[in-house]
Amino acid sequence: MQASVNAGDHPTDTSSVEAEACIRVDDLELAIRRSSKRRTLQITVERTGELSVSAPPEVGIDQLRDFVHEKRFWIYTKLAEKDRLQRAVPAKVFVSGEGFLYLGRSHRLKMVETQDVPLKLAHGRFALRQDAQPQAREHFIRWYSEKACVWLSGRVAEYQSRMEVAPAGVKVQDLGYRWGSCGKGDWLYFHWKTILLPARIAEYVVVHEMVHLHEPHHTPAFWQRVERAMPDYAQRKAWLAEHGIDVEGL
Repeated sequence: MQASVNAGDHPTDTSSVEAEACIRVDDLELAIRRSSKRRTLQITVERTGELSVSAPPEVGIDQLRDFVHEKRFWIYTKLAEKDRLQRAVPAKVFVSGEGFLYLGRSHRLKMVETQDVPLKLAHGRFALRQDAQPQAREHFIRWYSEKACVWLSGRVAEYQSRMEVAPAGVKVQDLGYRWGSCGKGDWLYFHWKTILLPARIAEYVVVHEMVHLHEPHHTPAFWQRVERAMPDYAQRKAWLAEHGIDVEGL
C-alpha cells in the first residue's frame, strides 16, 4: 500500500467518504476519514491547521497510528509553515537602503534622479528612478518576472534532455501559495517570487515541476525521478520547506 501526505492546498474528494472518531498520536489529533474508493493512506493539513488522515475501510487503528507516527516530522513542519504564514509580514518601503532579494542575495535600493529605465540592478544595488516611486511595487514585480522567465527557461533547457521531457514553455505569474505548477499543454508555470530564492533552491523548484510532466502526483515514482535528476534534492526540498515562506514579498 502506498502512503502519501498532502498540504491541503486543494479540496479533498468527499465522495463515498465516512468520517469517524479522531485518533491522537503524541500531541497530534487527527480526524479519520475512510473511503471505499481510496487505496492509500493520506494525511491532510488544512489551512486552518486541522489534521485528518484518509484511509481505505480495511485499515486498522494501529496501522493508522503507526502511519501518523512515521509522518509526524512532516506534520510538525507543515504546522510550523502555517504558523509563519499567519504572521504579519512588514510591507516593503521603497526608499534608499531597503533590501530586496534576487537569487538569494539582498541588494540595497538606491533612489536616483535619472536613468534610462525605471528600475535596474547595477553594481550590486537596485536603482529606482524617483519619478517611478509611486509605482515601485509594479516595477519590481515586472523586473522580477522578466528576469525569472529568462533564468527559469535556461534551467529548463539545461535539464529537459537528461529528464526526457519537452515542456511547451515557461510562464511566470503570481501563483499564490505555490512556487510552481505543471499546466495543460505541458506548460510550466512559476511564481515570480521563485527568482528571489537562492539559485540552487529555485533550481529544485524547476526540476520538481518538470518531473510532473512524467508523474502528475507525488508518488514514490515521482520522487525517484526527482532524485535521478537531482541527487541532493532532499536537502534543497528541506530548505524550501523551512525557509521558503520567509522569502520576503513586496
